[in-house]
Amino acid sequence: MTEARLREEICRVGRSLFERGYVHATAGNISARLDDGFLITPTDACLGFLEPEALAKVDLQGRQVGGAPASKTLMLHRRIYAAHAAPAAAPRCIIHTHSTHCVALTLGDPQGELLPPITPYFVMKVGHVPVVPYHRPGAPEAAEAVASLITRYAGRGTPLRAVMLTRLGPNVWHDSPAQAMAVLEELEETAKLWAIADPKPHPLGEDALDQLRIAFGARW
Repeated sequence: MTEARLREEICRVGRSLFERGYVHATAGNISARLDDGFLITPTDACLGFLEPEALAKVDLQGRQVGGAPASKTLMLHRRIYAAHAAPAAAPRCIIHTHSTHCVALTLGDPQGELLPPITPYFVMKVGHVPVVPYHRPGAPEAAEAVASLITRYAGRGTPLRAVMLTRLGPNVWHDSPAQAMAVLEELEETAKLWAIADPKPHPLGEDALDQLRIAFGARW
């Protein structure tokens, strides 16, 4: 995908997320990895009203070379890209939102993972979502914590596609803006199911998980 097309796609995805309520006001950000750096939404930008030419461009060292001032979460995005051991395995796009049901599940400061494996598509399309303890927006400690989780989960054969920042929202990643958006959608809808279910459902059993691993390559 050319840089020009990628800029348009970031704006399209941002608008779609905004119009459907996955982001609000100036919450959230989107980045994409280029061969010579990164594109990222500007600081305090509304994802529903992005302009392709205004997207911030930074070089591989994180120095801004074009566009409006970069999001304060640039360090976190760069650490997520860099944390993948093999460059070929690194994602091409990261999306961060303050999605309502995901955030609601962290207001009690949970430990461990955000959700159990309650639906097959959550297992296949999202996977494990570890919760990162609260840090202020843009804090370098959050970036280091996320990078450490990516390394830890990859080492046990269950690479991550998402983490949850306590009281802030999910960061998800994939090979394109559209694919990353699909991960976010599945994650937020699963959080909604968990929030409204009463009583809470039992997780899928090991036999069901094994079937998803065999049939669809699920990494759980």
